[in-house]
Amino acid sequence: MTLSNKILLGMVAGVVLGSLLNAAFGQQLTPLLAWLLDSVFDLVGQVFIASLKVLVVPLVFVSLVVGTATISPGVSLGKIATKTIGFYLLTTALAITAAVIFANLIDPGTGLDRSFEGSFTAPLPPTVKEVLIDIFPTNPIAAMAEGNMLQIIVFALLVGVALAQVGTPGTAALRFFESINDVNMRMVTILMHLAPWGVFALLTTLFSAEGFGAIIALGKYFFTVVGVLLFHAVVVYPLLLLTLTRLNPLTLFKNIRPAALFGFSTASSNATLPITLGVVENRLGVNPSIGSFTVPLGATINMDGSAILQGVATVFIAQAYGIDIGLSGYLAVIATATLASIGTAGVPGAALIMLAMVLQQVGLPVEGIALIIGVDRLLDMIRTAVNITGDCVVSTVVAHSEGLLDRAVYDDVSDRDRY
Repeated sequence: MTLSNKILLGMVAGVVLGSLLNAAFGQQLTPLLAWLLDSVFDLVGQVFIASLKVLVVPLVFVSLVVGTATISPGVSLGKIATKTIGFYLLTTALAITAAVIFANLIDPGTGLDRSFEGSFTAPLPPTVKEVLIDIFPTNPIAAMAEGNMLQIIVFALLVGVALAQVGTPGTAALRFFESINDVNMRMVTILMHLAPWGVFALLTTLFSAEGFGAIIALGKYFFTVVGVLLFHAVVVYPLLLLTLTRLNPLTLFKNIRPAALFGFSTASSNATLPITLGVVENRLGVNPSIGSFTVPLGATINMDGSAILQGVATVFIAQAYGIDIGLSGYLAVIATATLASIGTAGVPGAALIMLAMVLQQVGLPVEGIALIIGVDRLLDMIRTAVNITGDCVVSTVVAHSEGLLDRAVYDDVSDRDRY
């Protein structure tokens, strides 16, 4: 059995076992089952996630240093950055536009029973000035310790450019970074073989606690979000890829399976980042000088899945409270959510901060977020898979535009170890 199929099997087994436990026992687990879920399944899942997260900072920093230092002389780093950010903003704008249109057609919040409504206090969003200042590190070691991805990217770019310009004295340092990069990627491969067990443990724990009760209560909203997410993933992304590169989208979907499945299981783009980077470079054929920049940046600012949540949730909350925000309100939602996808980058709880910003922008009650919290964890899994798919598509498009895409690697759909 291929590794992708093992991960898929672990994912399905975890969902089934967790759902059966929730249906049979609810929150009244026997002491033995409670102990097994907390001390075995949750322990295995959390240790696995921690093992991947520990690779994120060294992998991003080292791979970006190597990629920047070895970039082809005819390739402009500024042009790559402009294209990458431009494509991420474009896909986010398309995502939120589709979300607003579909939500208005389906009307998920009309006639909603708000008897289960709770309370919610939105965290304060950072100002534009704070966001811009926070991009530049004052202490690179502190940025790495805190996992501040934008600061790590900026510092890594600076080191890589300096290595490329220093000439012969920088050769030994570059060889050192290349060796560390090889070690990092090997550790990712080792951990990937443990992924089926980690995924199984994570999803068993999640579904034994969540179940499907919340989905039933918010079924129309839940399936509206899921429908728009799937539309964005299987229609918008393939059309962009086909239009801009003439590459076969089905080949891309086959090759990104490990990253998409793991992103779905963990609901964390950052935890999946080592796998996404390996998939982009070794299964899609994106040159490391491109992938080492586009993937970490995408994990930080590419929030297509969250943008879709903003659109559907805004329409849902407006309908639930009987407030008509009009066409100008929806245009403001699209603009605010698109810009907020970068403005809240690297901030904990970014999705809720973004939604709070959008609701405040159009005069909707922020406490309406409490209506959707019950199903947000399950939706977050699908959002993450969509975000990771977007990272892979944009990386492929940018690499193709710069002539730095290996077509032989891209067209190879075999499921051998290429992480």
